[in-house]
Amino acid sequence: MLLEEGSLEQALLSPEDRDEQIADASIGGDEESCANAGNVSNGDNENDDENENVGKKIFSLAIPALAALAIDPLMTLADTVFVGRTATTPDALAGVGSAAALLTFSFYLFNFLCVVTTPLVSQRRASGDGESAITLGGQALSLAILLGSLLSLFLIAFSQPLLDVMGTGNAGAGANGFATSFLTIRAIAAPAYFLISASTGILRGYLDTKTAFTILLFANIINLSLDVVLISLLDMGPTGAAIATTTAEWVSAASFLAILAGKVPSVDGLLGSNQQRQVLVTSDGIVEEEEEETSRSLTRDEEGDLIVITPTLEIPTWENIKPLVIASSSAFVRSFMLQLSIAGAAAMAARTGDASEMTASASASIAAHQIALQLWLLGSFVCDALAAASQTLVADGIGREDSRGVRDVSKIVFAYSLGLGVVLSSALAIGDYSGFLVNLFTSDKATQEALIPLLTILIAAQPLNALVFSADGILQGASQFGFQAKSMILSSSVAIMSFVGLEYFTVDNTSTLQHIWYGLIILQLMRGLTSLWKLSDKEGPIDLFERS
Repeated sequence: MLLEEGSLEQALLSPEDRDEQIADASIGGDEESCANAGNVSNGDNENDDENENVGKKIFSLAIPALAALAIDPLMTLADTVFVGRTATTPDALAGVGSAAALLTFSFYLFNFLCVVTTPLVSQRRASGDGESAITLGGQALSLAILLGSLLSLFLIAFSQPLLDVMGTGNAGAGANGFATSFLTIRAIAAPAYFLISASTGILRGYLDTKTAFTILLFANIINLSLDVVLISLLDMGPTGAAIATTTAEWVSAASFLAILAGKVPSVDGLLGSNQQRQVLVTSDGIVEEEEEETSRSLTRDEEGDLIVITPTLEIPTWENIKPLVIASSSAFVRSFMLQLSIAGAAAMAARTGDASEMTASASASIAAHQIALQLWLLGSFVCDALAAASQTLVADGIGREDSRGVRDVSKIVFAYSLGLGVVLSSALAIGDYSGFLVNLFTSDKATQEALIPLLTILIAAQPLNALVFSADGILQGASQFGFQAKSMILSSSVAIMSFVGLEYFTVDNTSTLQHIWYGLIILQLMRGLTSLWKLSDKEGPIDLFERS
């Protein structure tokens, strides 16, 4: 039978390490030692080795995930830099800024395609149901095409009203024209962006984060090359930037589809070939290694042909697509509430300041809030890499019914997250104390004065943020999307009430900006507390403190 305890840790060992353990057990000839040869649990040294192997696996998944997460923002940043350096008026950059903000908001709302697909595929693959994993992957790709096409049509059809909401019309006809052109062209890439998201989730479900990084790195090179040609040489401005990014994203989507279809090998070879083997114990106590059934089913079918994951053209039954739809809906609600909280904070920041000097004060508040928000998002972005690794490994452990392995991964991820949070806090503290951060982003004295107290809040919040994002990844790995949606609604409500309370009991209006950030920290604190409650639930999928 399959080992129920420690199978995740064993799966993370290299084949050479497992061969050595099995050989040592066989030499002893003892039936009991042979039965336990695949379990690395003989004393503290062995436990340390297990944790070290789990830690290595976490980093092997997290580092490529971090690099892949960084590439899309870098493409947008590259567009901004090229447009900003070649434009003769501020209209071009203003247009790109408004349209890019709208696209970021729209695309991020559908980030659940990656978040949801990873654990659903991973659990089915790890439990031995390879066919179900393939089917769900195909459904995710189909959903990506459908949602992406609908969003593309929506953005194109309602481009002007949406840009008016973003305030682009107030910037003048020139900026509005650039924004409309940029938005229309970039909207064509919505299906590609969603296919990239779903494909990344599928590959993570097979413990592969390297392939996504490689593809997106190639896409970034294409984007930069086209930026040089279209913007610098042909002087196409925002239109050229939009064409460059849209082309790069469609090339990425096509590359992902080719790999999932078995036409092109992934970084680790054929899809599924990177899956580790498990140690099996027979009824006679004989230890033998056998390639995992899911690995075989993912590479060859009964006739020897490659098995592929492609978008399905048939309409699935409700029972087949129910897990994906329910999980996606819950994740969408969570993403929407989070984005609404951030957008609401930005709107309130624009309304701060002394009434007699509202324009200047509001501008300083908006600028300070934007700088602080970008620093906060940068830290969150780094922490997301650990969340991606924990999501994948927790889903894998649950699929293997390895409760101890799931708890071990969760505890190690939390330890790493706390350390990462301290590092981020220290980096921000050094930048704040030296004055580097304030002077880096702005030379305006009013903005600097508004930013300084926000940096103090950011420094204190980094460990909390790191722990919260890791908890998110663990719960997503356990497919607790419904709980996360409810948690986000509760947390957002408490944060809003806290902000209103601070405003009501404070006479000085100039502290509103700090109240906004206190509200955001309360949002994170509530997310952390509700996540801890679920993680420690003895009836839940994690039971972090082993109370059952």
